[in-house]
Amino acid sequence: MRFGILGATAAWRADGTQVPLGGPTQRALLALLLARAGQVVAAGSLIDSLYGERPPANAGHALQSQVSRLRRSFTIELLPGGYRLDVDPSAVDAHVFLGLADEGRAALEAGDPAGAADLLRRALALWRGPASADAVRLEERRLTALEDRFEADLRAGAPGVAAELRAEIDRHPLRERLRGQLMRALHGEGRQAEALVAFEETRQVLAEELGADPSADLAAVHQGLLRGARPTAPPAPLTGLVGRDSDVEGVRGLLREARLVTLLGPGGVGKTRLSIEVASGDDVAFADLSTVQEGAELPQALLGVLGVREGALLSLPGTMTPTSRLVAALAERSTLLVMDNCEHLVDAVAALAELLLGGCPRLRVLATSREPLRITGEHLWPVSPLPPDAAARLFAERARAVRPGFTADPDDVRRLCAALDGLPLAIELAAARMRTHEVADVADHLALRGSRTAGPRHRTLRAVVAWSWNLLSDDERAMAARLTVFAGGATAADAEAVCGLPRDVLDSLADKSLLEVSRGRYRMLETVRAFCAEHLTDPDPVRQAHADRFLAFAELADPHLRGADQLEWLDRLAAEHDNLMTALRWAVATRRTALGVRLLASLSSYLWMRGVRSSAVAHATALLEQAGPEPDPSFGDDYVLCALTAAGDRDAWIRHRAAAEAIAMDEARPRRHPLVTFLWPMVTATKSDVRVVLATLEHGRRSADPWERAIVHVIWGYPHLAAGDLDAAAAEFTAAVTAFRALGDRWGAAFALDSLSWLAAARGDRAAALALVEEAIELTGLLGALEDLADLLCNRGDYRFDDDLAAARADYELAEETARRTGSATCLAAALRGRADVALAEGDLVAARWLYEQALERFDERWIRSSGNLTRAFVGLGTIAETEGDLEAARAWHLRGVEISVRLGALPDAAMAVDALSRVEPDPGRAATLKEGAVVLRGMASDGHPSPEEVLRLAGVREELIDHALALRVTAW
Repeated sequence: MRFGILGATAAWRADGTQVPLGGPTQRALLALLLARAGQVVAAGSLIDSLYGERPPANAGHALQSQVSRLRRSFTIELLPGGYRLDVDPSAVDAHVFLGLADEGRAALEAGDPAGAADLLRRALALWRGPASADAVRLEERRLTALEDRFEADLRAGAPGVAAELRAEIDRHPLRERLRGQLMRALHGEGRQAEALVAFEETRQVLAEELGADPSADLAAVHQGLLRGARPTAPPAPLTGLVGRDSDVEGVRGLLREARLVTLLGPGGVGKTRLSIEVASGDDVAFADLSTVQEGAELPQALLGVLGVREGALLSLPGTMTPTSRLVAALAERSTLLVMDNCEHLVDAVAALAELLLGGCPRLRVLATSREPLRITGEHLWPVSPLPPDAAARLFAERARAVRPGFTADPDDVRRLCAALDGLPLAIELAAARMRTHEVADVADHLALRGSRTAGPRHRTLRAVVAWSWNLLSDDERAMAARLTVFAGGATAADAEAVCGLPRDVLDSLADKSLLEVSRGRYRMLETVRAFCAEHLTDPDPVRQAHADRFLAFAELADPHLRGADQLEWLDRLAAEHDNLMTALRWAVATRRTALGVRLLASLSSYLWMRGVRSSAVAHATALLEQAGPEPDPSFGDDYVLCALTAAGDRDAWIRHRAAAEAIAMDEARPRRHPLVTFLWPMVTATKSDVRVVLATLEHGRRSADPWERAIVHVIWGYPHLAAGDLDAAAAEFTAAVTAFRALGDRWGAAFALDSLSWLAAARGDRAAALALVEEAIELTGLLGALEDLADLLCNRGDYRFDDDLAAARADYELAEETARRTGSATCLAAALRGRADVALAEGDLVAARWLYEQALERFDERWIRSSGNLTRAFVGLGTIAETEGDLEAARAWHLRGVEISVRLGALPDAAMAVDALSRVEPDPGRAATLKEGAVVLRGMASDGHPSPEEVLRLAGVREELIDHALALRVTAW
């Protein structure tokens, strides 16, 4: 008989039928006895549990009556200490659960997460509902087991853990271990910003509900997150590493002493597999360079590997190049950067490695290549073929994987491995054939032929690949050759569509070890791919099919990026980034201009949101050149987006600006891409005729597309700010927030909320600003935009500053850590400015001055949103001068704060500096007028007060800047 108390009390006979248990009191009594099956339970304890504070008059007799009823079905003994149910604990689900949970915990501690997860799932599956007895203890054990299972899944790299954790946290919001696991799960999925937001949510919940700070364990998880965006980890090995123990130990030892180590050897010798085994630790970034075609693409590829965007979502395109951003992102990180397959880019890799190692003192580089990089400080580690015993062991292990129970004459195995020169890849390819071949046959018939000019080991590997090729069917050969047009692997559906063959052919190639399969993607080892590519005799039709397939995918995805499915489609596009760029590169190289322009336009939203715009600048420029000075009118918006992408190349923009402006100004032309309305004013703010900007926005305002109308509201808010019409700006920003929320567009909503919070702060409404920026932070976290997160954290610190200096300090410090990791100079400057404000408030003038000066060295003075930080920095330095008694210097600093805000068109920010000037103005009347003027500049004054121009003139602002401010008020663009 089996018993259950993890849910309603139940008993099952051997045939699975249930035993009738009577009324609720009998069920409760049985549950109590089952909770301590085989043990004596005191009568008093049973009475207390059954009847609580109101037992019947003769409780002992009542208990005995209930026991008597249960005895009709079960053996219950009356002993001196109480009652004992004669049941083996292993027949009771609660005891089985506890045993499995303990075994799962032990497996977890022993380093077997997969085994632990299996045990813990079996344990948790026993629960049918709330426990019928010993409920508090068992429920706590259930939650602990669930947390252990999450831990096992996290360590094993299981997908989908974050969603489960969120659901469990909703039920148990105060369990810190669950929250720490959620942060780690998000981090493990590459959602670094969202993980940091999760910590902030936890801190807030604990403070509000318990009046407590996060525990030391949770704080440690948070510190781990601050180490930055999750880099691309080395791929998980599918098999064990054989015969390389001394290499692993030697290379790891060398990396402790040297900062650049190159694993050197021929193709197929195992350089990649060795680098994967060597690379371990919390900050390892693995870059497979086999899909990088040109040296110019290398910096952007490494930024992607590090999880670093080239710029922020919520600001102008950055001025930093991918190379400078890469240096900034690695400058203070203790990172091991693995660059695999360097030989086809050896000059570019050498130059970039030398630059990075010189500018990033804690960086180490592990390269794999068929030739040295030949730069100062390089240490070479030749990777040799496997020795005979290890080679034979590898062959036997791989052969048993395809043919269980495989045995062979050891001499035949050694002879075959010797013929294969001990090359691991050749051995694995040969072993994969043991399902249908014998070792002696392969050794006898393997023809070791190849290029006469190739090295002997290369000829050996080529011969093995050729032998495998010759054994393929016609369909398998066609599939293998056509698959070489893919970059970064392919899904089964894409391979089937592009190659024109059924997917069972794909699986057959995987069975023969010519393809690797991981997470639903099929890919070839580069050595195999190079051979198969030689046999693609007519590549253009296949490449055309590949380009058409990914153009259709990009066009399907594009509208989803402006709606509720935004995150899913961003991830799907990112997974196919290499294939998309390969299709674009082919279109450019073969002068299929219409295809290239159309594909690039469809990718523009993705390139912007993912922060990888620069990866397409060269292609955009080439397409513009192919289109010529008078592009095909049918290109329309596609051409405009191509030009906006190429605007990163100043000369290209100058050459093609007129054609792009003509298309943008053509009101009769339908607009295919709403993104034009956003990007044109953002990218061309200082490069284009203002009439084109106005025409673009007016077109967007009348658009039938709700996203386009919403983005116009955001952009129109800024000239209203510059004109000092804060009510109009607020109306525009609010309309944008409403529209983006309705669409489910997190990016647009974050952009608009950030703008609205900034405006609320400028008007002095700190509570509203704080609420708005909190929502923007949450949305930005979902998008994984770390640079924007740093900026928003600084804003939140500003809004908290007056009421909670400690919380503001925490925000600035977190923003600084995040900005350093992303290499964002502007966001780092804002964080340093915030820290300087804190130091000044605490009276540490030396630290404050140094931090302000460090911040001013880093600010980007082109962007209106920098005005507040610049103004605060100048006012801070002025306040230091005031404290030291140097009123002239103070006045000069405060005036600089006014003028920078005026120049950038942000009059509300100037109010802070004007207010500061009133403090150092010796004339009481002028001081009072200046103080009143600060209210005017914030847009909070009515008639009867001085005009903004009068306030600026009284403050001492230069006339040309006053004229500039007046022009902004008159034109509002």
